[in-house]
Amino acid sequence: MLIGIMSDTHDNLPAISKAIEVFNNAGVDLVLHAGDYIAPFVKKEFSKLNAPLKGVFGNNDGEREGLKNTIGVKDEILEIDADGLRIIVLHGTDEKIVEAFVKSQLYDVVIRGHTHKYEIRETGRSIVLNPGEVCGYVSGIKSVAFLDTRKREIKIIDLESGEPLGFMSL
Repeated sequence: MLIGIMSDTHDNLPAISKAIEVFNNAGVDLVLHAGDYIAPFVKKEFSKLNAPLKGVFGNNDGEREGLKNTIGVKDEILEIDADGLRIIVLHGTDEKIVEAFVKSQLYDVVIRGHTHKYEIRETGRSIVLNPGEVCGYVSGIKSVAFLDTRKREIKIIDLESGEPLGFMSL
């Protein structure tokens, strides 16, 4: 399964559109969003995805009812099993909670957002993945990630150049 991963879209419609184009061109089977969509009007862009979208709320998602009704966001934590990989998705506002999930070693991949900085790091048997920010507002880098569950690979790419920013084999 090829999973597209994004976070911190912050209503940047052109950047969201670019991320969706990249995911659709890659033929992803699923898209995971680690929070901070912001407002329900982003549904118009997300409806262009060729794959299902699952995600969690972020700390800036104020219109939660609207996001529930339009995009289907329901929780702050999402657990997924994909080709034998145990994955957890959270926004990551509280670093202690992120690190508790990592230290638990219950998950193969811990996906988080919030910091707007892309990252792949290994701690024990868990990989922490932050795809960075789609919006580009904080770091100036618009990025997304891919998790290939069959090849057991993670890569982060720059949305504007298409260049790789990070890579790890599981």
